[in-house]
Amino acid sequence: MRRTVVRFAPFSLFLLSLSGCNAIGDKSGSLSMIYGIMALLSLLLLIGYCCIGKKRDPWFVLLFSSVLVVNIGYYVLAVSQNLEQALIANRIAYLGSVFLPLSMLMIILNISGMHPPKWLSFTLLGLGAVVFLIAASPGYFDIYYKEVYFQKFNGITILNKVYGPLHGIYLIYLLGYFAAMVGSIVHATLKDKVESIAYAAILAVAVFVNIGVWLIEQLVRIDFEILSVSYIISECFLLGLHLFIDENNRKKLREPQPTSPEVSPPQPAIVTDPTDQAQLELFVAGLSRLTAKEQMLYDCYTAGMSTAQIMEQLSIKENTLKFHNKNLYSKLGVSSRKQLLHFAALKKHRDAKN
Repeated sequence: MRRTVVRFAPFSLFLLSLSGCNAIGDKSGSLSMIYGIMALLSLLLLIGYCCIGKKRDPWFVLLFSSVLVVNIGYYVLAVSQNLEQALIANRIAYLGSVFLPLSMLMIILNISGMHPPKWLSFTLLGLGAVVFLIAASPGYFDIYYKEVYFQKFNGITILNKVYGPLHGIYLIYLLGYFAAMVGSIVHATLKDKVESIAYAAILAVAVFVNIGVWLIEQLVRIDFEILSVSYIISECFLLGLHLFIDENNRKKLREPQPTSPEVSPPQPAIVTDPTDQAQLELFVAGLSRLTAKEQMLYDCYTAGMSTAQIMEQLSIKENTLKFHNKNLYSKLGVSSRKQLLHFAALKKHRDAKN
C-alpha cells in the first residue's frame, strides 16, 4: 500500500499540474480554483502522510504543513475582496514559505546521513520566526513594502508592491537555505555518506526544481504562483525517497545474517569488575541512541559477520563503514569491535539472567 501511494502521488500530481497549466492559459478561467485544488491536494498529502505507519518524522510533518499553509495563503489571496483580506492572505503564505525551506534542509541532512544538533534546529526556527515577522509587517509598518495596492487581474486578487528597505532579507534567507541544501548534498556525496548516487540525484532534483521556479518567478512576470505546484512535487520526491530508504533498511534487517568463522562472539561472562559494570551501563544507554544504519551495523557485528560480508550486506564502501564505526563506537563507549562484542555478550548474559 505504501509503495502504491508513493508511486501514484507524483503521477497524479503530474496530471493535475497539466490540467492546471491549461487553466492558467485560459484568460476566462478562474485561477482561484487552481489554487483551491492545490490547497486541497496539500491537505490530502498531509493527512496521507500522517496515516502512513506509526513513526512520523516531525520535519516531514512541518514540510507538509508548510506547503498546505502556503497554498491556503495563495487561495485566500486569490479570492480576497479588499486590501485588508489580501494582506492577511499574504501573511499566511509567508508563514508557510518561511518554514518550508527549514524543513527541506533538515530532511535532506537526515537522508544524507548528517544529523544536526538540536540547538541548530531551534536557532533556525527562531531565525525563521524573525524573518516571518518582517515579511508580515505590511499593513503595520513600511519596512518590507513601502507601499502596497489592491488589484483584481484576470479574476483573481494580486498585490502591487513597492519594496521597502528590509525586503531583501527574505531573498537572502531563501538563497541561504538553497545554498545550504546544495552544499549538504555535495558534501554527503563527496564524503560517501549517501548510500547511492541515485539518492543524491533525487535530492538535487527536489532542490533545483524549486530554485529554478523561484528564479523564473523573480525574472518573469507570471500570473500564477508556480511554486504552489513545485512545492508539492518536491515533498513527493522527498517522501518517496525517505520511504524507499526506510523500506530498504528494514528489508536488510529482515534478511538472514550469515555467520563467519572469522569473528566469533565471546562467551557470556559474569560482570564482577565495577569498571566493567559502569561501562556496561554506558554501553546499554548508547544502544538507545543508535541511528537505523548504526543499529544495522551493530546487528551485523553481533551476528559474527566479517568486514567484507558487512560491506556487501549494507551495500556500503570501506570509508562509509569506517564513518559509521566511528559514530557507533563513540555512542557505545568502546574503541574496537572486540570490545563491542565483549559488552554485547555481557548485556545478553545479564538480560538472560534477569
